[in-house]
Amino acid sequence: MLSKNKIKFIRSLEQKKYRKEEQAFLAEGNKLVGDLLGHFECRLLVATEAWQTAHPGVTAEETVVVSKDELARASLLKAPQEVLAVFRQPAYSCDPSVAATELCLALDDVQDPGNLGTIVRIADWFGIRHIFCSIGTADLYNPKTVQATMGAMARVRLHYVALPELLQALPEGTPVYGTFLDGSDLYAQPLSAAGVVVMGNEGNGISAGVARLVNRRLLIPNYPVGAPTSESLNVAVATAVVCAEFRRGLRH
Repeated sequence: MLSKNKIKFIRSLEQKKYRKEEQAFLAEGNKLVGDLLGHFECRLLVATEAWQTAHPGVTAEETVVVSKDELARASLLKAPQEVLAVFRQPAYSCDPSVAATELCLALDDVQDPGNLGTIVRIADWFGIRHIFCSIGTADLYNPKTVQATMGAMARVRLHYVALPELLQALPEGTPVYGTFLDGSDLYAQPLSAAGVVVMGNEGNGISAGVARLVNRRLLIPNYPVGAPTSESLNVAVATAVVCAEFRRGLRH
């Protein structure tokens, strides 16, 4: 049986204050929880008997078997499935020098949890293992972000840092790319296999302090060039376009 205190604890993780205090995060759903088990320490597993039977050998610090009605009382989802889990937030070391040997992303105050989760999925798809996030970027452990990653957060590491200082600490000669309306055509530029690609805030783009540290300015051109069009692309969509072009270059 799931106690009122445990339900209160689970639901408290919707708020950043309590996630930070507990150093924990909530994941819900059969596929998502299954993807994260084994990658993060599971503090509490709440599941139906049917889910437990279908997943023998799963271990957690505490497991509670519940009915679907009990699970629904603890869930933050409109349509709960058969399992939810509370995981411990991992502690990752942040080494800027990784950008000298592989492609990394940097997010400058990306605000929307859904955008952040989608960007993590994009990074995972294109083999990007590290994302440097400004302090003002949305919290990876927000339940909405966790759900939006669809399990990709198990393979992509996010580092919350003072972004200008991080970029200044990169090894000398490391390419720092950024997308700007006055940049050079993405499809006509030589793109490296390593470096940092900075993506900016949904409304304001890349901040002035970070923009000064970008040494390769890129533009995603619209089609046909010069035609009336939308003001900008969604930041997650733009990230996908840029990452796809970087990886396309490695295939030739």
